[in-house]
Amino acid sequence: MNKEELVKQGMQAVLDGDEEAAMEVANQVIAEGINPVEIINEALTPAMTQVGDGFANEEIPLPGVLVAAEAMTKAIEIMEPHIPKEDVAKKLGTVVIGTVEGDIHDIGKRIVATMLRVYGFEVHDLGRDVPIDDFVEKAKETNADILGSSSLMTTTMSGQRILEEKLSKEGLKDKIKTMIGGAACTQEWANKIGADCYAEDVNETVLKAKELLK
Repeated sequence: MNKEELVKQGMQAVLDGDEEAAMEVANQVIAEGINPVEIINEALTPAMTQVGDGFANEEIPLPGVLVAAEAMTKAIEIMEPHIPKEDVAKKLGTVVIGTVEGDIHDIGKRIVATMLRVYGFEVHDLGRDVPIDDFVEKAKETNADILGSSSLMTTTMSGQRILEEKLSKEGLKDKIKTMIGGAACTQEWANKIGADCYAEDVNETVLKAKELLK
């Protein structure tokens, strides 16, 4: 199967949220000796961007975004070990992301993590209900450029303030940029706790993450 056909199939698999089809394309890419980066850039990323735009325009529901993201993630997981070293080195930066302790909401944060990966970031997703110390330790371990915390409840927002204070105490505030998000958050809150930026949605998160590293 030629590359052009694989690009078409890869795009369709993500648009359909078809994990099996996406994995089949990924395996075929490896079998044909095609650089996975080409398929990611020409098929998976454009398809996921299209899905994201559809969600932003209220044309695609959230479940549709999630299944598309999962299909894309499955394909990337298969192809990632086969990406040439010179391409892997081109990553934009390293991001540690998670939902703060006490908050079990995970869907929006997962989409953000996936889209950051699509646009060239190395992402370490800690999951949900993450203790503050775990954020800090993972940031140290990975030499993170950006530390992102999500809070969807007003009762857990204080964790983001504590995280900022912990980073200051550890002498990391000048080394790691911080980004907050989630339904409970605002730019005013970001300013108040000393976070470097606030992002309202997935697309804004990607744009602001790039800006933070300029």
